[in-house]
Amino acid sequence: MNAPAASHKLLKGATGDWEMVIGMEIHAQVTSKSKLFSGASTEFGGEPNSHVSLVDAAMPGMLPVINEECVRQAVRTGLGLNAKINLRSVFDRKNYFYPDLPQGYQISQYKSPVVGEGEVVVELDGGRSVSIGIERLHLEQDAGKLLHDRSPTMSNVDLNRSGVALMEIVSKPDIRDAEQAKAYVTKLRSILRYLGTCDGDMEKGSLRADVNVSVRKPGAPLGTRCEIKNMNSINFIGQAIEYEARRQIEILEEGGQIDQETRLYDPNKGETRSMRSKEEAHDYRYFPDPDLLPLEFSQTFVDELKAKLPELPDQKKTRFVADFGLSAYDASVLVAERESAVFYETVLDKLANRARDGKMAANWVINELFGRLNKEGRDITGSPVSSEQLAAIIDLIGEGTISGKIAKDLFEIVWQEGGDPRALVESRGMKQVTDLSAIEKVVDDIIAANPDKAAQVKDKPQSLGWFVGQVMKSSGGKANPQAVNDLLKSKLGI
Repeated sequence: MNAPAASHKLLKGATGDWEMVIGMEIHAQVTSKSKLFSGASTEFGGEPNSHVSLVDAAMPGMLPVINEECVRQAVRTGLGLNAKINLRSVFDRKNYFYPDLPQGYQISQYKSPVVGEGEVVVELDGGRSVSIGIERLHLEQDAGKLLHDRSPTMSNVDLNRSGVALMEIVSKPDIRDAEQAKAYVTKLRSILRYLGTCDGDMEKGSLRADVNVSVRKPGAPLGTRCEIKNMNSINFIGQAIEYEARRQIEILEEGGQIDQETRLYDPNKGETRSMRSKEEAHDYRYFPDPDLLPLEFSQTFVDELKAKLPELPDQKKTRFVADFGLSAYDASVLVAERESAVFYETVLDKLANRARDGKMAANWVINELFGRLNKEGRDITGSPVSSEQLAAIIDLIGEGTISGKIAKDLFEIVWQEGGDPRALVESRGMKQVTDLSAIEKVVDDIIAANPDKAAQVKDKPQSLGWFVGQVMKSSGGKANPQAVNDLLKSKLGI
């Protein structure tokens, strides 16, 4: 599936326009109860060094044993990214010294990863979309963590994260501006959550991004890149890219050259700063891990996992548009988070007439519910209005028991107080008035009080809306708008 090319943002410099070229390495923690090569727990938190096995601590003679569930999750992720699954892959030792890396190397994959090339189609503002290529996905261990606040004279090491399985998802350098980069991370995170292969919790470090940024004149060869490490906020990723690109442009326009290096982003200052010169692959002295055989599985194994994949965001969006006549934008909003899509579909399941009211349900979920949740800083899992209650409100509108205006009042009551919407409509006298005789006097009074406007309606039929509004207002929103419309047309002779 190839998305149409999207125009992208060029940065203006003193010597003309510059183009950003961005590639990303996403480190996603695999959803698994135990680590990649040991049975130690992956649970977040816990006292330092309480989730550490002898393998994680690199005790002599301890041998790694591959966790099959982590392999399944990597393959499922590759399938969700429309990527090539390699039936044979190899684990390598990536050698470097760091205090929180007890083995003195990280078990990773280098030349033979478990997943090869794929793609992610990213939607941008204005209905544009762009396809971002995936270079590879490989499995590797996470390192531990240094704690600097426990002692004034030394750093402590917490190995709880050591050995936790990560998927490193490497994009091709297809991203051209900060908007695309943010949309790419958002979409990738959504796919991982739908698949259940990573919880995507950036605050807990479950999803981190290394961002490679370079600049060039449009159409020129690729420039020298700098890597911004360990980004754990989508907004900060956007800010860091903008700053880093402008920093490089300034250096180049002053006649300098870019040093390939690793940098960190300081969100307080809004700038990147140098961390170390960028290592090349040969600096790590990769070689196949002698304790681990090549990882091999069959096409049948892959096919079985593929058959059980859930419906992913793009598929769900296509179905919502086709089945319920939703706009592409509304469908995108509903499928952006798995929990939002589940809520909407649960509302649909509880509707008396989903074919008739599916579009109305989308409007209510997006505008009323999401709008209110955003205003109060809540997410869908903390909604005071349940899917069942919202479905009941929509049913009441669909069957003509209440008007749209009354429905908003009812939504407010349910939000604040809870309760069964149907029972509330009965007990509080909120039913819509469809009896023409009850509305007729109100209509007659308003026509009598506004003879000039009544006389103009034949020449300006659009002014009928004013009369409808007045009748609705006078009836407290209880009158049926269609009945009012028909009655007014009859009375005014249109």
